[in-house]
Amino acid sequence: MIPFLTLLERKVLSYIQFRKGPNKVRVLGILQPITDGVKLVLKEGGKNFRVNSKIFWLSPLIKFLLMLILFIFFCPNFPRFSCNFRVLVYLCVSSLLVYTILSSGWSSKSKYSFLGRLRRGAQVISYEIGLLTIVFFPILLSQSFKINKNKTRFFLKSFIFIFIFIFWLITIVAETNRSPFDFAEGERELVSGFNTEYRRMIFAFLFLGEYGKIIFVRFLTSWFFFPFFFKNLFSLIIIYLFLFFRGTFPRFRYDFLMNLAWKVILPFALILFWIIFFF
Repeated sequence: MIPFLTLLERKVLSYIQFRKGPNKVRVLGILQPITDGVKLVLKEGGKNFRVNSKIFWLSPLIKFLLMLILFIFFCPNFPRFSCNFRVLVYLCVSSLLVYTILSSGWSSKSKYSFLGRLRRGAQVISYEIGLLTIVFFPILLSQSFKINKNKTRFFLKSFIFIFIFIFWLITIVAETNRSPFDFAEGERELVSGFNTEYRRMIFAFLFLGEYGKIIFVRFLTSWFFFPFFFKNLFSLIIIYLFLFFRGTFPRFRYDFLMNLAWKVILPFALILFWIIFFF
């Protein structure tokens, strides 16, 4: 899924910018992700003499494995791992992902990577609090950690659905480090941020973990907010919104990002939570 998501992203961004995008490798550039992966694996590696090698290599691998754990718990093809508290599993595993960013930036022994990890850590911690609050809206309305399609329809009928969905969409874009909230990878001021020193296959694991989480939150959004017979359609819409945001919005200032989390999303989410709980 991830390689062809990158192909879709390059296609959407190219048409937003009035150009063709990848179209030379076979029909419509369909094999472009495969050639990009081969090129990434075969690139020259080099040696990093100052890095903490064990943490430097383990951090991307752990990030990739945590992403796979999320899919295992939510995928119907693995009923052995299914449980009634999958939402709590998501919150726990998602909170662990920030440590892979912090450790990868610290172990690189680079000033740019160090600044990138500090930004990313503050951003994830700020938006995870809002994410935790928003996640409890469908849980409270369904009165269960196991949400099915009937309970999701009930959530659709609530008058605050549109506000909660907007807050959720902003939060997951910031949580997945996507533009316009990609401050951990601000190319102009951080030279790619926490992953500056990574290359070849080890960079691919960071890349796979990040895009894998985008695919997962797309599934989680459709699972929380939309009825069963619209899930596939709205999943595609959510993916397109991620790509549309990157192609249209400029990058925010970092203080605006923090103010949005602490002064807008969290207070309004708590007010809406109070309204549902008492009324």
